[in-house]
Amino acid sequence: MRLLIATLLLLPSLGLAAEGVVRHKLPNNSTFPIAAAVEVPAGKTTVYLSGMVPPVADPNAAKDSVAAYGDTHFQTVSVLTAIERQLKSLGLTMGDVVKMQVFLVGDPAQGGKMDFGGFMKGYSQFFGTEAQPNLPVRSTMQVAALANPGFLVEIEVTAVRP
Repeated sequence: MRLLIATLLLLPSLGLAAEGVVRHKLPNNSTFPIAAAVEVPAGKTTVYLSGMVPPVADPNAAKDSVAAYGDTHFQTVSVLTAIERQLKSLGLTMGDVVKMQVFLVGDPAQGGKMDFGGFMKGYSQFFGTEAQPNLPVRSTMQVAALANPGFLVEIEVTAVRP
């Protein structure tokens, strides 16, 4: 009985989610909002979402301009909101996301460097919050370009059905 109680007390520190997905925290008490690793148990359905780009934010701006879609922070929030909607239509939530790949284009306003701070400001509204503490593993990279010159952000995710 004591072993069972000790095991149950230890499980939250291992990052075990109610659905059986194990999310391993980054070492050294890092507070950076990604997981070091995620384990998905056998028998779970994996859902892959195609990469999503931002919708037009300013219909009066040229369709191939950053002004039409907003800065990196705005585009990140727009894309993650679209992903959240798509997941919801599939009966999933952002908490079911286990892997994320982020493609950022160098922002002309940042001297051609990706605006990682702007991305993180938007990302942190969706992950690592009290309301949604489940963290995915994530890769973030700067790419030369996306399909439209106004896109600064494209994000694709993999989720696991509970």
